[in-house]
Amino acid sequence: MKAGIISFTENGAVLARKLKKELGARDMVCGAWLKKSGARPPEGVEPLNGSLGEWTKEQFGTKDLLVFIGAAGIAVRSIAPFVKSKKTDPAVIVIDEQGRHAISLLSGHMGGANALTLLCSRILGAEPVITTATDLHEKFAVDVFAAKRDLYMDSMLYAREIAAELVAGKRVGMRSAYPVFGSVPEELKREGEARIGFSIDILKKEPFEKTLHLIPKLAVLGVGCKKNTDAGRIEDAAVQTLEKYGIFRESVRMIASIDLKKEEKGILSLADSMGVPFITYTSEELEQAKSENGFTESEFVKSVAGVGSVCERAALLGAGVKRLLVPKTVCGGVTVAVAAADYTVWMED
Repeated sequence: MKAGIISFTENGAVLARKLKKELGARDMVCGAWLKKSGARPPEGVEPLNGSLGEWTKEQFGTKDLLVFIGAAGIAVRSIAPFVKSKKTDPAVIVIDEQGRHAISLLSGHMGGANALTLLCSRILGAEPVITTATDLHEKFAVDVFAAKRDLYMDSMLYAREIAAELVAGKRVGMRSAYPVFGSVPEELKREGEARIGFSIDILKKEPFEKTLHLIPKLAVLGVGCKKNTDAGRIEDAAVQTLEKYGIFRESVRMIASIDLKKEEKGILSLADSMGVPFITYTSEELEQAKSENGFTESEFVKSVAGVGSVCERAALLGAGVKRLLVPKTVCGGVTVAVAAADYTVWMED
């Protein structure tokens, strides 16, 4: 995690130095600055000679946490032009220059500002100020739960609605395609309509309306194609296969194929567009893959690659399982198969 700390007074700079040291001891990469003309910052704190706006712009795009040690109004005006989404905005905390109060200002849940505010408060002996309703009412916070487990939420609208329902004292139904371990919060129930669903697909067997899907990265796309296949055709094949079987694109954790394709530009482009790694296996490794339902073999593919099925075997090896979620599917001359790694929903931290 990376943090940027800005102060505006000598006393604030002392606090910035302490935060930098203590957060750094917790494996956080921190930078600290003092924005005050003519002031000499303490060791470990740099003078900020440029504009606060330019500093904020750079930090907002590169850091996970911004700490303003000064007036809340300065922080609000500084970050206002760059605020976009609670899914991507960094955590922003404001601490008064006397170190009496620490305020979680932005991205309290998904960005971790609430938790980081508590941490900074402990370091400085400050009073934490948390204003999010689920925290004030000590209710289950679905966005915090998702962020801690790297689960993608497919609807921020539903997440807000669920938070409002919980604060209002309602219980919310949940469903899971995976085993659930740990104590389920009393606000959640396993019966009735699902408002929260743990899955990588659309829970076709339980098509509840307004379900917020919490999506783990489990899916491995096995891909096969002819040499120099157009990147657009490969991406179309992958997208069409996922859509056909109702699998969330956000669930993809990697692309897999045979090592003959390790420099295949179209597959590399697909992995880049999805933001996932591309891994390859030798034909000997692919031969070791096991499938509960067998493979769709091709003699032509075997003559070229040394193994009769590339996409299915690569998907299974990548996921470390023996059952395909989607068997070999052909789209525009590109073959795609999908396997999903095993997963368990842990309700407790």
